[in-house]
Amino acid sequence: MKSELRKSQFHLQILLFAVIFLSITVCLNGLNPLPSHQDDEDKCPRTPFPTDSCPINCFRPDPVCGVDGVTYWCGCPDAHCAGVRVAKLGPCTVGNGGSGAVPGG
Repeated sequence: MKSELRKSQFHLQILLFAVIFLSITVCLNGLNPLPSHQDDEDKCPRTPFPTDSCPINCFRPDPVCGVDGVTYWCGCPDAHCAGVRVAKLGPCTVGNGGSGAVPGG
């Protein structure tokens, strides 16, 4: 009877430790969103750049597709200058509303 009680207490302690450990880990690192929620995020990392660098002049195309259906040919900075989140890397598909003009051209 005593050994069963000690075994139950041991299991309870392990469970309590696991709950505390996971709680601390979540608090320190946050939860990563599930893949289904990542569709709402900007595909480009936001990098701070001075607003006086808008409009962007690029020397080679690096297209991204904005959530507005416009292709931004100078990539992430071009879309961010327009105040648009990036839906996908690469140009927008044909027939979705067109694309923006190539900056500097």
